Amino acid sequence: MTDAAYPSWDAVYRDNATWVYRLMYGKVGNRPDAEDLTAEVFMTALRPLRVSASVPEVRKYLRMTARSVLASYWRERMGHEVTSIPEDMPESDEPEELSDAPEKVRRLLTYLPDNYRRILELRFLQAYSVRDAAAQMGVSIANAKVLQYRALRFAAQTAAEETT
Repeated sequence: MTDAAYPSWDAVYRDNATWVYRLMYGKVGNRPDAEDLTAEVFMTALRPLRVSASVPEVRKYLRMTARSVLASYWRERMGHEVTSIPEDMPESDEPEELSDAPEKVRRLLTYLPDNYRRILELRFLQAYSVRDAAAQMGVSIANAKVLQYRALRFAAQTAAEETT
């Protein structure tokens, strides 16, 4: 695409879905949430975004929308924003360098109590639903939700302490 406007919403989606998904996956680390967040970015941008806007304007708007959607996602789960999206983020379809995130996650999981580690492994590494994770752990769904919330808070606190 050039600096001209997109011909349709379909073109906006086709040209930008990959980089938005990769961005979300890089920030949340699991496919189901990344897919949901990508869809939310486009659904949120659909109404206010003008198709007549130039390609760079559309990408900038999608990036700002992605930042808001991601902040809301983390605020719901952690009680505060834990990530940011740089303004000069590349929008390339080229594969990015391998991340050290998997090693960081493995190291962080070792610091967690067993029940916290288990709920996070089931929910985010094995993509279990809350209901299935609760059944696997032998706890109620409400208890699994509380465990997940506390585990995420504990993990975020531990990660923050580790970086300081």
